[in-house]
Amino acid sequence: MQNSRQIFLIERIIAVTSYLTMGFVGFIWLIIGLIRQSHLTKFLQYHIFQSIFISLAYVLICYVLGFLLNILSLIPFINLVAAQIALVLNAPIIFGFSIIQTAIYLLLFYLAGTSAMGKFTRIPWVSDIISYNVR
Repeated sequence: MQNSRQIFLIERIIAVTSYLTMGFVGFIWLIIGLIRQSHLTKFLQYHIFQSIFISLAYVLICYVLGFLLNILSLIPFINLVAAQIALVLNAPIIFGFSIIQTAIYLLLFYLAGTSAMGKFTRIPWVSDIISYNVR
């Protein structure tokens, strides 16, 4: 997606805070837009929907992995491997954050930074879905 017009400061602020709050501010902004019957710009639509999608995908992946680990914990010998993998991925390494949390926070800070610059940040697969649905 290309910028065909100037991106205003308020749009950048909403996009950044949407990423930093895991889509919550963007969701509220969507509700405000519906109440006021105003249209969002392509820039805001893209970043709000992408932040919400990433947040929902993260929660869904966490639930699915937790469910799989619970199932694997019932199988002898495999439960030890599954427990070690879970321990490695969830052990605090950087400022008390796990590997998974660090990766998610780095991604969100990267997306917030590029949206502050007024860019459409592309994430494989996720951005394709979002770009297809943004009018």
